[in-house]
Amino acid sequence: MMRLLRNISLLGLLAGLAAAAPGASTIKGVIIDKQCSSKAEVRVLPTGIEGGMIVAEAHTRECALMPACQKSGYGIFTWDQKFLAFDAAGNRKALDLIKASKKLDDFEVEVTGTVEGDIIKVESIKLRQP
Repeated sequence: MMRLLRNISLLGLLAGLAAAAPGASTIKGVIIDKQCSSKAEVRVLPTGIEGGMIVAEAHTRECALMPACQKSGYGIFTWDQKFLAFDAAGNRKALDLIKASKKLDDFEVEVTGTVEGDIIKVESIKLRQP
């Protein structure tokens, strides 16, 4: 009987820990390859501000499909001006999405996954419709 109670208590504890673990979240932004992501970083220059979401949105399909850009991997440039790199599965999903799309630029997406530091473990990527 004590063993049964201990096992039930242990199961309850494990269930509580699993519920408290950080889960997946949905992040909105624009797909851009890692190699070109630095162009989207916001910089304040004497001549004005450069970079930002406008640069990310203007990033072309043609560029994203270049061998060097594919090799660098992909990520999402968020509306709060951050770049989160995709994990290996996310890179494959992003490449498939870009290849299948007829869009020429502005790959605005919703990415669902788990963020760990500056990497997102991608569960799904959905192209946002205008």
